[in-house]
Amino acid sequence: MATATGAARRREDGSTSARARLDRDSIIAAGLELAAGSGTASISVRELGAHLGADPTAIYRHFRSKDHLMQALLDELTARSLAEVTAAPSEWRERLRQLAASTLAQYVAYPAVGAEAIILTTHGPAELDAIEFMLQAFAEAGLSGEDLVRHYALMATHVLSSAAGIARGRGERDPVSGAGPWFEGPILADPRKYPLITAYSTQLTDLEDVALFTLGVEAVIQSAERTAARSG
Repeated sequence: MATATGAARRREDGSTSARARLDRDSIIAAGLELAAGSGTASISVRELGAHLGADPTAIYRHFRSKDHLMQALLDELTARSLAEVTAAPSEWRERLRQLAASTLAQYVAYPAVGAEAIILTTHGPAELDAIEFMLQAFAEAGLSGEDLVRHYALMATHVLSSAAGIARGRGERDPVSGAGPWFEGPILADPRKYPLITAYSTQLTDLEDVALFTLGVEAVIQSAERTAARSG
């Protein structure tokens, strides 16, 4: 991806302008480059314009608002997550696990975008593909009707909100590899008022975000298994 300095040189020597090269794909690629920056919690249209060597207002010719841009970036991460699933359709449990794991990996790699999953619906093609993917997985599990829809909603809510929360934590500080703590620092509580917190303080501070994320995915899968068994 061209840097702002490189774009400036092109303008000086009279070759192709940055504006002529600007399109949705190049903007999305540049946005993800910024989102992958160390400790990056958010990106701005001004920063993106500078990164592209273009006036920030030129971005609005392709995206009508900052939210529209973030939706496109988030949809791209969803497409990448889906592309990493390799399990066969009949292996519905593994397909759900792989999608969850790849979603978390993408969000952590691009925390400024992944954190937006808490509040944004993309309405994009990749989001529709992901919905269809999960509905198909739970149908393969033997669910139908309200049971199918509820388990899809449980899985989607857990994966998106938990992965976005983990991504936000990574974006607010320099990214760390592997799991992070569920609680930041020791839990300071009066044992007379909070006897259970005091009793379990070690176990609580030992909790790791990625382990809890995986546990939630497994809980939804196990619920689908039990529900399908009762229905059968």
